[in-house]
Amino acid sequence: MKVSVLLGLQWGDEGKGKVVDVLTPNYDIVARFQGGPNAGHTLLFAGKKYILCSIPSGVFQKKVNIIGNGMVLDPTLFRAEIETLTPSCGNLSDKIYISRKAHLILPTHRLLDMAYEAQKGSDRIGTTGKGIGPAYTDKISRNGLRIGDIDYNFEEKYKYAIARHEELLHQMNFQYDLLPLEKEWRKSIESIKQFKRIDSDNFINKALKEGKSILAEGAQGTMLDIDFGSYPFVTSSNTVCAGACTGLGVAPTKISDVFGIFKAYCTRVGSGPFPTELSDEIGQKLRDTGNEYGSVTGRPRRCGWIDLVALRYAIMVNGVTQLIMTKSDVLDTFNTIKVCVAYEIDGQKTEDFPFEISSSVKPIYTELAGWKTDMTKMKLESEFPKAFKDYLSFLEKYLEVNIKVISIGPDREQTIVRK
Repeated sequence: MKVSVLLGLQWGDEGKGKVVDVLTPNYDIVARFQGGPNAGHTLLFAGKKYILCSIPSGVFQKKVNIIGNGMVLDPTLFRAEIETLTPSCGNLSDKIYISRKAHLILPTHRLLDMAYEAQKGSDRIGTTGKGIGPAYTDKISRNGLRIGDIDYNFEEKYKYAIARHEELLHQMNFQYDLLPLEKEWRKSIESIKQFKRIDSDNFINKALKEGKSILAEGAQGTMLDIDFGSYPFVTSSNTVCAGACTGLGVAPTKISDVFGIFKAYCTRVGSGPFPTELSDEIGQKLRDTGNEYGSVTGRPRRCGWIDLVALRYAIMVNGVTQLIMTKSDVLDTFNTIKVCVAYEIDGQKTEDFPFEISSSVKPIYTELAGWKTDMTKMKLESEFPKAFKDYLSFLEKYLEVNIKVISIGPDREQTIVRK
């Protein structure tokens, strides 16, 4: 068997949690391969809403869920998430396995995150303040603590790391109170010890040899990738398909299907360039109709028309084999729908995603007729209105990849697989 990868193709919030939940019955194992509690994967079924931050979205079904080595884990937030899910999922210690090579977010990482962001002033990136960037910084600079360190001379390593962070905070004149954060963090470390800690690279490759199927779940989106996103307004990990190889310890030859998820329009949270952003009543309509507010932070998302230049670039760097479109229902009431098919940069037209997106990048649009139909209760592709089928055909022709799955609402039942 091989690994299927599911990831976002825009600036995150594409609906990955719902799609993973829909696809999970086809797999034996679901594994997160990057990011941390900055994810906010929303699942809605049986009239209840669930938000997952660090835990893979296959947790509601009887599958093994792995927190991979490419992730960073905050014990305090992980424990809170477990406590929230337990009434619905029961005992999770037999469902969730944690890689020993996953890095720990220390209490001082959260303080450093706030301090760095405060120093940037108006140039701030819009971080969630959960210590993810500083944790990845320590990982790359070879100063990080890993889950496996809990069992190996942990106190000495922990005290050294905290002292180093406090010196940095002192240099920035940042005022803080570490004691309450540290108290909860230490309590939560004991909670982590209840979960199976594994060498996930060995575990996953043995599972593949045994014929088990694995779904690798990404967080954030391609345009937030540290290498290929709209740098520096990006996250601190590789959100692209290649991140599944390094984040789980699987070879590129083990990757089969790559499911790329995108919204029928675009959104972005925080700072950073957004060529098709709408700061008018249409943008507000997209926001309100699509409930575009952060599932974890509650922050309003910036909204705009779909950007096919960025989307085609994302498909290219990920090697996407199947597309999944979400939130098409949000466009149900629009008379006209705009689609960005090229950029104008300094008077020149281009269909290539540029090195840097600045205010000089202007979107070039094609207008398509809206379908003016409520599709939220449809069950079959044959029920789609002609204008919607035309919209799909236009996207597929430009993107050169088939759109296999259409989401027409937030519930897991509001999903149509195309023949």
